[in-house]
Formats: sequence, structure tokens, C-alpha cells
Amino acid sequence: MIDDPLSTSSATSRPPRRFSLRRRVLGESENKIGLRPVEGWQKRNMDFLNQVLIPTILAPRKPGCHYGDLPVASPEQIGVTWLGHAGFFAQVGGLNIAIDPVWALWLGPAKRLRHPSVWAHDLPPIDLVLITHAHHDHLHLASLRKLAAAQPIIVPEGVGSLVKNCGFGRIVELKTWQSATFGDLRITLTPARHWGARMIHDTHRGFGGYLIQSPSQTLYHCGDSSMFDGFTEIGKRSRIDVALMPIGAYQPPSGRPVHMNPEEALDAFEMVGARHMVPMHFETYPLSGEPLHEPIERLELAAKEREIYDRVRRLREGESAVFCPP
Repeated sequence: MIDDPLSTSSATSRPPRRFSLRRRVLGESENKIGLRPVEGWQKRNMDFLNQVLIPTILAPRKPGCHYGDLPVASPEQIGVTWLGHAGFFAQVGGLNIAIDPVWALWLGPAKRLRHPSVWAHDLPPIDLVLITHAHHDHLHLASLRKLAAAQPIIVPEGVGSLVKNCGFGRIVELKTWQSATFGDLRITLTPARHWGARMIHDTHRGFGGYLIQSPSQTLYHCGDSSMFDGFTEIGKRSRIDVALMPIGAYQPPSGRPVHMNPEEALDAFEMVGARHMVPMHFETYPLSGEPLHEPIERLELAAKEREIYDRVRRLREGESAVFCPP
């Protein structure tokens, strides 16, 4: 049992909470995708450069949008605000959680398509931060420093060293299917089919998604993943109310199968058995060869064809949704 350092932080006056680690390790992940590009990568890189990257660099950045004050979800509800890309401000069990927050206007040569609609200073005090893996579009150090106020941060195994100087009080590393508790929440690192290296040599770093379980509801953040059978196992282990599912970057220049397309994301949503889906990982940074407008259009069309459109809640960057218990 680890004392929650939030109780001594000057950034908030929340009462002390207890933070503990529960070991539920079933073995190392066998879902790591290699770094070798697929044949034809040279042409795909040139097409991506000429058709996607350069046009977005030359285009003016769109302004952010304002959707009013952030809602306050009750402890029984789940509140999610899309920060762009895979970043969310989540309210679960009465706690404020930031997941993969990135406010960078540039990620190397990739230009953010619009200014953020919700910045770090627009958020209430954050109780807990979750990072799914070490890639720069999910773990952005400057963005994390904007939120850090001696609260805990949970990361996959091997990622803690990257955030040790950001200002967090505790750094908790989880292996796949390992859980930590924070207050009334249980946070479990779920498997994904992806890879975790931040550079090239550091392939030891873990990756995954998170189940965030309160006494009333469960939120699932998929992280980055391509399609794999593990989604069925994730659904067996928890009754998921809201699933945050990636739908873009499915035509990477490398040709490696590292992300799901929109139809696969719907398949995964049905495999985990969630009541609601919120799409993510699209229309924020140009990271792949598909047209930027295509992922959400394909998702909405496929959802209508499968007659589950009412279960898919599209958010614009900065927009929020509150989900009640069934």
C-alpha cells in the first residue's frame, strides 16, 4: 500500500487516498509487432510526404472550438472529454483522470491540424494520469509537465524512466493484466497488438490499454492496437460501459499492421462487448496515408450498416459526453 502524495500537494485540497498495486501477471505479451517495414515502403513514404505531410504543413492550422464548460460527472457516471488524438480527460468514480494527453502543435514534421480546444489549464485538478505507451504521440513530456502536480502516474512496464523528471509523485509500472487500485478505482493494463519502443533500440518498453473500473461503471481505453483475438479476452474480464477505440493511421508508410481501420475498430468494439464506443486517433495529426476525413466517414457508414450507430458517440476535439449507468 502506497500513500497517495496528492494529500500533500499544494495544487489541490482533496482528502488523502490510498494507492496500491495488485499483481495479476499471466505472462509476457506475445503481441509485439516488429520494426521491419513491409516491401514497398519507399514508394509509400514518398506518397505520404507528397500527398499528406507537405500539404498539411502548408495549410493554415484551424482554430480550436469551444463547447462550453466541462461537465461534472457524478461518481456513478462516466464523463469523457476528447483532447484530440488519443488524449482524454475522463471522470470515473468521482475522480479526474488524464489519459495520453498531448497538446503539442508539432510532433516532429507532423503538424497538428487545429489548435487544441481544451488546454491543460482548462482542466480541473487531475487525480491520476495514465499513459498507454511511449510513442511521442501518446507520451509527450512537455504536455505531462503541464499537468504534473505530485499526483501518481501509471505507465506500462519499462516506461517509468521516461517520466521520472516530470513532477509526478508516484510512478507505477504495470505489466499486462496487472492492476493497481486508486481510491475506489481499479486500473488494469490490458493487452494490445502494437509495439512500445520510443526510439529504435528500446523495444523492451511495454504497451497496452486500460480498464478503469469503478463500483458503478467501467471505461476502456484501447491505446494503440491492430486487430487481434485479445479483444475477446478483454471483454470476458470486465463489463465495459464505454470503449475509447482508435480508428485512424491504418495506412502507415512502413506498411506494418500497427493500427485498426474503422471497420476493425467496430469489430473490436463488439468483441469487448461495450455498451458505447467513442472513436479516437483521427483528424489530429497526419500520421498515415489515408485521407484525413476518411476514418470517421467509414466508421459512421459501417456503424449504420451494422445498425449500431446509436451506440457510437462521435466527439469533436474539446467536446464532452456523460454516460449514465445502465
